[in-house]
Amino acid sequence: MPNLFNALNFQFPWRNYQDKLLKNFDAHIEDHHFHVIAPPGSGKTILGIEILRRIGQKALVLAPALTIRDQWQDRLQTFFTDDKPFEDVSLDIKQPSTVTFSTYQSLHSFYKSFENEAKFLDFFKIHEIDTLVLDEAHHLKNTWWTCLMALKKSNPYFIVALTATPPYDSSRLEVNKYFSLCGEVDDEISVPDLIREKDLSPHQDFVYLSKPYDSELNYISTYRDNISQFKSRILDDERFIRLLEQHRLYEDPLQHTDILYSNTAFFSSILITLNAIGIPTDRDKLELLGIRKSDRIQLPDLNNEWFEILLQNLLVTDRENLEQHEDYLLELEKELRKLHVFEKNRINLSGNETLYKSLAFSPSKLESIVEIVNAERLALGEALSCVVLTDYVRKEFLNTSSEDTVSIDKIGVLPIFHYIRTSSPNNKDLAVLTGTIVIVHHSIIHAVSAYSGGESYVYVPLKSDNDFVLVKASNKSSKAIVGIITRLFEDGIIKVLIGTKALLGEGWDAPSINSLILASFVGSFVSSNQMRGRAIRRDANKPKKISNIWHLACIDPTDKYGGKEIELLKRRFEAFVGITNTKIPFITDGFERLGIPEKIDAAEVDSLNTMTIERSGKRNDINIQWKNSIGSGSKLTRQLQLQDFKTPEFKAQREVYFSKASSLVLIEIGLILFTFFFGTIAAALSISVNKDLLAVIKFIGLIIAVFFGYKLYKATIYYLRHGFLHKRLKQMGLVILETMDDMRILNTKRSLVTVDSEEIHNGVVTCSLKGASNYEEAFFLKTLTELLEPIESPRYIIVGTNFFKKGLNIENFYPVPEVFGKNKKDAQLFYKYWLRFMGMGKLVFTRQPEGRRIMLKARLFHHTNELKGNLDDVTVWK
Repeated sequence: MPNLFNALNFQFPWRNYQDKLLKNFDAHIEDHHFHVIAPPGSGKTILGIEILRRIGQKALVLAPALTIRDQWQDRLQTFFTDDKPFEDVSLDIKQPSTVTFSTYQSLHSFYKSFENEAKFLDFFKIHEIDTLVLDEAHHLKNTWWTCLMALKKSNPYFIVALTATPPYDSSRLEVNKYFSLCGEVDDEISVPDLIREKDLSPHQDFVYLSKPYDSELNYISTYRDNISQFKSRILDDERFIRLLEQHRLYEDPLQHTDILYSNTAFFSSILITLNAIGIPTDRDKLELLGIRKSDRIQLPDLNNEWFEILLQNLLVTDRENLEQHEDYLLELEKELRKLHVFEKNRINLSGNETLYKSLAFSPSKLESIVEIVNAERLALGEALSCVVLTDYVRKEFLNTSSEDTVSIDKIGVLPIFHYIRTSSPNNKDLAVLTGTIVIVHHSIIHAVSAYSGGESYVYVPLKSDNDFVLVKASNKSSKAIVGIITRLFEDGIIKVLIGTKALLGEGWDAPSINSLILASFVGSFVSSNQMRGRAIRRDANKPKKISNIWHLACIDPTDKYGGKEIELLKRRFEAFVGITNTKIPFITDGFERLGIPEKIDAAEVDSLNTMTIERSGKRNDINIQWKNSIGSGSKLTRQLQLQDFKTPEFKAQREVYFSKASSLVLIEIGLILFTFFFGTIAAALSISVNKDLLAVIKFIGLIIAVFFGYKLYKATIYYLRHGFLHKRLKQMGLVILETMDDMRILNTKRSLVTVDSEEIHNGVVTCSLKGASNYEEAFFLKTLTELLEPIESPRYIIVGTNFFKKGLNIENFYPVPEVFGKNKKDAQLFYKYWLRFMGMGKLVFTRQPEGRRIMLKARLFHHTNELKGNLDDVTVWK
């Protein structure tokens, strides 16, 4: 077939990383898919046009928004045509041309307009559309999947998927759907590549912490205290204790094994709660679960997580089976509702939405923003180009006076504006840009008029401050004002611009940004990366630009780890690759790279912020650190990290057991030598000892030796359980790799792929796949993580043991990863390689009685539960 895009040609030389990607075009498109990951600023749109040009067939290009759709048309006409524009373009999906630019929403609406799916599919066949380009493919929502999957299945379309951020943090179902539509990742352009080529600016992320106001802190403390008091009270309530003791799962578990196995967490919570009350666990009942009387078990403490599971089941899930206790349960329900921890049939002891929002929208963040803007003004002076992005406009604060600014109790565009406006007299360069409100200083009205191209605007002074004016536009010029304000910002007339992420977060182009403050609380993997991408774009007019990206968090002083806000930031940072704040910096992702302590004390917040401000002012250091970190590296590699130190309790236990075992070995040796050679020692020292006394001494010494020998036995067992798992990551990786190859999941030639494992620092062990594709790398890490995570409900379990461990009554349990455990044949294949690389073990099918008992035992008492939170999937530049 003739190429329909012969009239198009890219008018400029390709960047190195673009050229490298396009050289593999033929190999990538062979399966009718071309899936590319590329960060903002990498020329993703231009690459997409070149790919559809090379395919040469009629194409439908889908974008998440009209702004981005229009950018496609602009890039095509600007970069791929000479003097004559390419005319075979349509923006109307109902009237397609050689290339049609549209949005996902428009396609979905178009799909719904047909009587049935067949007619919708016929439309594309009639118009001979053969290529689908999915821009920002991570935006695909559930409602849009139906029509796209129907299209894909109806015809062998070429699918070109472009994204900055694959939705790796979504559910397994969502991730599988995404890759089933887009295909596996063919190539990736990384941030270090772009910075090395000077197509992105060097940058660093900074977190500025705030503490809640007294009123907020009192609310949080009262909330926590009320829950604690309720918990203490209920554990002393005879009616509550009787309810648990009479529960059918506890009273007669043998008759309810199906329920027990399907809801192990509930049964565990009953045992843990009764144990906390002081009622010991009935060992006879545990025997039917495969737990022998000789097994050493230690039930977890009754924390809020276990208590939440218990209450959720008693008051919701299992309530219909507890009719005889309904009066008491109703009483409990009323108490919990008064505490605001039982809403919408959900128990939540960690904090309700009101509690989280009190921190997320804490006005203390307004002060943080002022501090950041002042620090950036001081560091950059006239070169400042700062954008503050937030979620809401908060129109109710439009006319807040300077005196009333301190009483603002919400965060949003206008509250931020007023705080910055009143913080300094030097605010002529401050402006607001949202879809409904535009504010500028009166001194730049002439500049707005000069940039307006003849459009007329009305300027209305703010009631709260006559120095600032509302810019009101007619319907025709309302869209143009965004462009005008953007130009004023780019030209340095406006230096601090406050707006909503909805308008400025994605698709808005202002490469001069060198300071971005994210006062938005959308923590998704995808949207946060898009917002951050605004600041790291290269500015042709300022080639030495270095950007600071600021993140805000209000800590929860009642939580030693900082609370929900810190948790949200950690999720957000999974999407960010950057330099570490270590003596020898390197490039990786994750929150830990910033060096913020894992435990955050409210008393240390001010000093942490001072260090952060000092570091943010050293922009030249950031540039040097990027250069040194990039070095001779060539690729971002995903790897699994097992961090013993991350959970202090785990590390402490292992060190204690090792210390105990070492000490007891010395004691035991000393006692044996003393007991059996006491007579010889006494003779050497010329001490006279009669035979009877010598026998008594030996007997006492033997008893003491047995006592310490038992302690040594226990300490050895515990160290074996805690001490060696991390040493075997490479062997586990080899099991997975060989199984992948045997099942033909590995498409790369096996001889080119290796498992790399090393201990890097502080007991941190890494494991990664070298020489594999991005998809194979992701698959490998996903299955290795499943293998190491606490037991949930796998179809097959491997019970790891050997002759020595069996003698010490030690068993380790490993879930066969889901993809390898779908049937007996695949599970046995995985088990074959397990025996080769990991040694002795037993494969157990958990969907039969004995297997269920073993699975429950693993869930309740297996030591891998201590690894929860110690496993990280990280990306490192190598």
